[in-house]
Amino acid sequence: MASLAPRVDYLAAFRCPLGGPAAGKPHVLCRGAELFVSTGRELVYVYDQEGRLLTAAYRLPGQVWHLELSRPRGTLYVLCARKGIYGLALAPGRASRSVSQGDGEDRDSEDSADGEPPCTVIPVDPEACVLPDATLCAFTVVDNMLVTLAQGPARWKVQLFECPCPGDDARPGGQVGEVELSTSSPLAGTLGEPAAPRSLPVLCCVSPPGSSALHGHVRGSGGFAGFTLEQALFGLLFGVDASLLESPVIVCGLPDGQLCCVVLKNLVTSRLSPGDPKALVKILHHLEEPVVFIGALKTESSAEDTHPDCLVALGHHGRILAIRASWDEAGNLVPDLRECRLPGPVLCAACGAGGRVYYSTPSELCVVDLAAGGAPWKPEQPDGGPGDLPSPLCPISLGICSVVTLSVLSEMPEGGARLLALSTGGRLMICSLALSSDAPCPGRATVADSGQKIKELLCDIGTVSERVSSLKKAVDQRNKALTCLNEAMNVSCILLASREGPRPISCTTSTAWSRLQLRDVLTATLRLQNDSGFRLDRGWALCVQVLTSSQAPDPDVADSATTYTIPVDQLGPGDRREVTLPLGPGEDGALDLPVTVSCALHYSLREVVGEALAPSESFKDSCLDEGPPAVLPEQDGICLPLSEHTVDLLQCLRFPALAAPHTQAASLLGPACDPVDTFLGTLLGPRGEPAGPASLRAKFLPPSVATIKVSAELLRAAVGPSHSGTSLCCATLQWLLAENTALEAMRTQPLSSVQGVAPDGTEVHLTIQEVTVTQVCAAGPLQAIEIQVESSSLATLCGAHHAVIGRLQRMVVQQAAQSCSPPDVRVQYLRQIHANHEALLQEVQTLRDRLCTEDEASSCTTAERLLQVYRQLRSPSLLLV
Repeated sequence: MASLAPRVDYLAAFRCPLGGPAAGKPHVLCRGAELFVSTGRELVYVYDQEGRLLTAAYRLPGQVWHLELSRPRGTLYVLCARKGIYGLALAPGRASRSVSQGDGEDRDSEDSADGEPPCTVIPVDPEACVLPDATLCAFTVVDNMLVTLAQGPARWKVQLFECPCPGDDARPGGQVGEVELSTSSPLAGTLGEPAAPRSLPVLCCVSPPGSSALHGHVRGSGGFAGFTLEQALFGLLFGVDASLLESPVIVCGLPDGQLCCVVLKNLVTSRLSPGDPKALVKILHHLEEPVVFIGALKTESSAEDTHPDCLVALGHHGRILAIRASWDEAGNLVPDLRECRLPGPVLCAACGAGGRVYYSTPSELCVVDLAAGGAPWKPEQPDGGPGDLPSPLCPISLGICSVVTLSVLSEMPEGGARLLALSTGGRLMICSLALSSDAPCPGRATVADSGQKIKELLCDIGTVSERVSSLKKAVDQRNKALTCLNEAMNVSCILLASREGPRPISCTTSTAWSRLQLRDVLTATLRLQNDSGFRLDRGWALCVQVLTSSQAPDPDVADSATTYTIPVDQLGPGDRREVTLPLGPGEDGALDLPVTVSCALHYSLREVVGEALAPSESFKDSCLDEGPPAVLPEQDGICLPLSEHTVDLLQCLRFPALAAPHTQAASLLGPACDPVDTFLGTLLGPRGEPAGPASLRAKFLPPSVATIKVSAELLRAAVGPSHSGTSLCCATLQWLLAENTALEAMRTQPLSSVQGVAPDGTEVHLTIQEVTVTQVCAAGPLQAIEIQVESSSLATLCGAHHAVIGRLQRMVVQQAAQSCSPPDVRVQYLRQIHANHEALLQEVQTLRDRLCTEDEASSCTTAERLLQVYRQLRSPSLLLV
């Protein structure tokens, strides 16, 4: 009797993959006294309930994702991850002794060492693969048809094949039809191998009353194989065509939450007349979370129709959907959809009698009654409304935890049930549930009753011990996450507190030219130095943002810049990490300067804390790879700026004359093709005169010059005592080119003038000389240094001039911070220079406006004057003091 049967009867223990069976795809099927068990590894075990022992194990070539039994064919169908579907012919009443001919049999010694009883291991021959397809994620067998669900790059695809008979050719008889579903959202896998989805889809067959599609079909784990619905609900859900054709319907529960259905006979005929593919697919509902279970149950006690009258679907996070047939105000039959929220996440579920749904969470096995709270309902009575789902549903805990796959073996007349389950520890068990509250209590305790109670207490102790072990793992995982967060907080504090002076964690940037694939490339080398007492461990990454001058006007800088993310792993105190990144030129051969390189440390909260917020590894399902989105913010990380470095033209200059012969580049970037040179060369080439770019520029376009005068006293304070022993002009030139790789060569041969080559191939001449300025200071003449930039290209001249001005501006700000008193200057002279510059700027605006209205002949004179004004502005009479 139910009151005397053990509550939990452990049958056998199996070895599980790392992380428990929930890390794989566990399944348990029953055929008479035989049980077929898969724990998510490559083995499928055959267990004899009568003898309580393992009889055999099939070794598949990959991880087992799904099992189904076809009784008429005597075939066990197995879906292997990224391999396909295998068909194993079974002997009547017992498993086949061998599938692979000539391979022999061995003992699963590896399992035996873990306490699992030794059994015969039968390697499955590759010829047993009835449908090789690496994209298959789910399947079901309907009569003599094989229905599969394949993962595409953007959509799921339902395909229909003819099943081969056992003993015939192992290949399918041919594809009958196919249709694409609405969306897939799969992960991108490596080249040639699709990635497994985070949550496998659910596929089942729903038949109308009287259909023979499910005849002889064995229900799988969780009832995924199929079921029959009452006629009224079947017609409302799937339409008149399915009812008239008496066609089975394939219902798909997708990882994105969609419930789709395809009429099987329409899919069969779609090969001959496909029509509109969208017309073959109907979306029933959207759960907005991965679908883990689809089933049916009977919620009304009417004896007129014994078929289920309610379709049930469960989402991973606990959302449950129940669909029944109802009457509207006009007296028409309409589908009645009810949604509720159960405590989740849901790992597995099964439907029982009396409107009960059994489902398992990481902490407990629960039962919920969908038939409670409503009066009997009959479709033929429009004035009798349906019984509503209890709101909210109140699950009843059964005191059992760690269940990852579940199916109902039988119902008890007292109102209980016998459940076949597999725990996270790999233990196969039968749970006998006596749910009736009016069971008679014995008046006198017997020895047998006492022994039974002791046995139940011992089983409960084992269950609690298993739960305590899983909770301890969860606590350890959270403690580790807290330790990582504490370390990240310490690193953040020392970086935010050290805004002035040297930083405990720094990132420096240097540039150099390299030869890559027969072209010169400017590279930036970033050196991340950890001088703190903390370790940069898991979750830290170095984010580098490269922003060129052409991207600077973009209002959305984050989208226009190029960002590199480099994981920082195991960077202890005193360690250094170097990263080299290309800066240009691009595919068009141009290098947009200046280039800003920004470095920051990023700490990913989702990577470190997400696992701790999810259930423990023993209960974690494959779709819980990330933490709950409701707990972590959208900005799931901490960003700590480290440095910002600007690469300008002075850093990119190359000096072939200064380099040693053996270190010179094989070929520098050639000069850019100037349209003016091409035009002048075409005109003057046939006259026999020199038509090279240099001679043409010298004759028609004299070099442009820009000058800047700086106080000698200001420059001496800037270059410092490190350049003692050399002239101020040489020290100034070395100070300007301090970030260029040619600085070492210049120190060996002190120079005050140097000629370099810009990235576009044009020449740049830098000249430093001492001058005397007489009109600025009221006290008399003032010694100054004149920095002269000369180039035949206006673009190159502007870039070099901008780089020099930037260095001088930073120098003036630093000297002003040191409270250096400037000399007494003549204010009237400065006002006159300012007025002259205002007049030149006004003339520039007038000339630019005139160019838009004049003809070609007059515009040449205006352009020449405009160029002269620009040269005057590039060589002002001002002096930096």
